[in-house]
Amino acid sequence: MVREKNMAVFNFWASRNLNRKTNMKITKTLLMITGIILLTSLQSMAHGTGSDHTHTQNENGIESAKIWLNLIDTRKYNVSWQTAAPVFKTSITALQWEKAITNMRNPLGNLIERNLFHDQYTTTLPGMPDGEYIILRFVTKYKNKQSAVETVTLMKDQTANWRVAGYFIK
Repeated sequence: MVREKNMAVFNFWASRNLNRKTNMKITKTLLMITGIILLTSLQSMAHGTGSDHTHTQNENGIESAKIWLNLIDTRKYNVSWQTAAPVFKTSITALQWEKAITNMRNPLGNLIERNLFHDQYTTTLPGMPDGEYIILRFVTKYKNKQSAVETVTLMKDQTANWRVAGYFIK
């Protein structure tokens, strides 16, 4: 059966009345395209820009964000401030944070459901020093609000831990 298929392919190309020179050009072009694709893939892997690197970075950050969000969900606002990134803590005091998050979250009621729908790894953010960042967006359902979007921005600190640098609910 395999031999019949191979013969069919051969017969198809032979029936095209293509001369040997044209067949060689087609073969060279196909080999060149295959080589370019392979080279691009290898370069991507060598420079660490492949999806595996980003995926691993994001998975670690997502886990850190979920732990931090649980602190918010259980109203441990002071602990959430203490475990946040230094840039977060220099922008708002613990007392200001507790007041702001209480005013933001209490009207929404208890958490019903939270689903991640966007994660992005980047090394630059406007107004922030270069570093490693992950931006996460969750679709969240609360008792008193059917659909909200939570945005959590994490940054990798000097000890290689992901810490929350920003939090918004829309």
